[in-house]
Amino acid sequence: MSNIFNIALDGPSGSGKSTIAKKLSSKLDILYLDTGAMYRATALKALSLGIDTFDADGVSTFIDDIDLEIKYIDGTQHTYLDGEDVSERIREPHVSMAASNISSLKCVRLKMVDMQRKIAKTMSCVLDGRDIGSYVLPDAQFKFYITASVDVRADRRFKELTLKGHKVDFEELKKEIEQRDYNDSHRDFAPLKQADDAIVIDTSFMSVDAVINKVLSYIEK
Repeated sequence: MSNIFNIALDGPSGSGKSTIAKKLSSKLDILYLDTGAMYRATALKALSLGIDTFDADGVSTFIDDIDLEIKYIDGTQHTYLDGEDVSERIREPHVSMAASNISSLKCVRLKMVDMQRKIAKTMSCVLDGRDIGSYVLPDAQFKFYITASVDVRADRRFKELTLKGHKVDFEELKKEIEQRDYNDSHRDFAPLKQADDAIVIDTSFMSVDAVINKVLSYIEK
């Protein structure tokens, strides 16, 4: 293994890949780059400007010069948009849906991917997303496809949002996740896809620690 190595974790919304990525980075003492936060912040920018998140022409007016920064404070990633810490705001349900929409735009993906590749070249890191292993980092040394059933993913998201004080309807949440799955896997440019050489792990009935141990067992081989 070279001094710098990358781990790609792909999978649908709510599969647990972000949780796995964070814990992996901590165990391996490498950077965790939350790529989803970058798309969410871009969506928040569009929403604040009153631009439809499916409007490529509208989004292209700000994407090249977007003031987006990822900072690590006390081991936690913070996302800054126009100098403001928006780490909490980008987790709100309406921003999640908008992020799914805006991530289908080619101009957005090209900008985000360029930023992500530059970071991955300079240091070892774990990245999670929809197309990390298949498109963003096709040469990543380790690739995993993390998945789970729709019901399990909706239940996880429901509990997470309820814990944060958000009032959500389970069935509505499930529909949103199914719609996101469809959007992410059917977009023309860089869709949600399992890389040919990725190892599939279904987390539906696995604890986080069990998944971590499974991933580490492949890396340590």
